[in-house]
Amino acid sequence: MTNPEQAAAKDNELTAAEKKAGWKLLFDGKSLQGWRNYLKQDVSPKWKVQEGAIVLTEGGAGDLVTAEEYGDFELELEWKIAEGGNSGIMYHVHEDPKFKATYATGPEVQVLDDERHPDAKQGKNGNRVAGSLYDMLPPTKKATKPAGQWNKVKIVIKDGKAEHYMNGTKVVEYPTKGAAWEKMVEDSKFKGWEGFGKYDKGHIALQDHGDKVMYKNIKIRPL
Repeated sequence: MTNPEQAAAKDNELTAAEKKAGWKLLFDGKSLQGWRNYLKQDVSPKWKVQEGAIVLTEGGAGDLVTAEEYGDFELELEWKIAEGGNSGIMYHVHEDPKFKATYATGPEVQVLDDERHPDAKQGKNGNRVAGSLYDMLPPTKKATKPAGQWNKVKIVIKDGKAEHYMNGTKVVEYPTKGAAWEKMVEDSKFKGWEGFGKYDKGHIALQDHGDKVMYKNIKIRPL
């Protein structure tokens, strides 16, 4: 007989308490329903569901986006990157043909093999390592597990403020608008980008950076 703790540990399912709190699954563990490629209506066959996870099996698939858009929210998911791999999670992605990629508008939470990928040593003060606000803010603490292990991320966007959590530890916080945000953009590679960080609502995106990556237990709670 399954006890409540074991039931709560099942992948890609919500507990009764989570359902009551308003959480919604973005991945059912079996299909890519609710997802599609950016600027398209279908999903590349290079994105597959394997072993209860969304898997980028090879590069050239293009980024995945949620069918729905979200403004303020709490997002949780787990990711596992291949050795030497790179990927990312974007939010508030605005879909428009004039923006050729998800990262043209959506700020990115970095997904990376910090030990082997060169991005970890590039940028400023570690602002391209896993958990960072990519090219803008480094994590305040090291909480990432190595390539081949699952990392749990939580992203909270509420009232013009963002927080990133890695494996239960808050590692980044920042304003998503206003003078302080604009100063961060000015000091990054995104300086002068027309739409970057300009939208208060948009799609969640999973990045195809050419390397194998896996995502599971993807759930969101609009705030």
